[in-house]
Amino acid sequence: MLELDDETLLEKLHLREGGLLKRAAVLLFHPDPEALVTGAYVKIGFFRTNSDLLYHDEIHGDLITQALRTIDLVQTKYFRASIAYEGMQRVETWPVPDAALREAVYNAILHKDYASGIPIQISVYDDKLMLWNPGVLPEHWSLETLLGKHSSKPFNPDLANAFFRAGRIEAWGRGIERIQEACRAQGRPAPELKVEGEDFWTIFQFPTQQTPVETRVETPVQIPRSTSAKILAVLAKQPNATLEEVAAQIGKSLRAVERAASKLVQDGRLRFVGPKKAGRWEVLP
Repeated sequence: MLELDDETLLEKLHLREGGLLKRAAVLLFHPDPEALVTGAYVKIGFFRTNSDLLYHDEIHGDLITQALRTIDLVQTKYFRASIAYEGMQRVETWPVPDAALREAVYNAILHKDYASGIPIQISVYDDKLMLWNPGVLPEHWSLETLLGKHSSKPFNPDLANAFFRAGRIEAWGRGIERIQEACRAQGRPAPELKVEGEDFWTIFQFPTQQTPVETRVETPVQIPRSTSAKILAVLAKQPNATLEEVAAQIGKSLRAVERAASKLVQDGRLRFVGPKKAGRWEVLP
């Protein structure tokens, strides 16, 4: 990226034309675009309810940096991935497919009306992600046009061209289609798109979390014999193994192994000896 002060940047890129500032060059190359373009950043917040904000972050810098950091931060701090095992391989699945989130963030950045002075806002809840940016559809377009086959008409063509040259987008007007394809590939519903005046919303609903509810009802838990036998076999040879390591070895989910191990302990066939972090398992007769 260019490291130039404001005046040098304006002169070298010939940004003054009749007193107007070419925002695209500033947004792409200036180390601090907000010094010249108000609201040129991204806000992310995690909400328990609409009025209960738990924590939030702001992403600053040039637009390509903003896009990359926004995607990374949403996934690593704001999402809770579901975990499964395929043989020995740990598989993490995001509540929004990676490709869909990426396209949605790029769309928001490239189609934002930067004259609004308002940052892009991403609101994350336990059950959904809501991405908002100020902007309008091309003239004579409707939401139906956007959802169908359409030409590429970015709100900010200079920004879109730069992202295309950087290999970040296709520049064929397929952003929405790519989001839908990514969601279908992961068995997820496509996001809801809403256009309300100069407000553009992209809303992803998260899959329902299948969280077991613990009860005190004395109902026998049926654990497949093969799972219990495999757990005992592994722990007999590796008494210091964690249940997560056992799950990986036998190709079962951690939750299934935890349930089976708990049942084995209740039945007097397995016990854990010593402190939690330095103890070991004992397989009992």
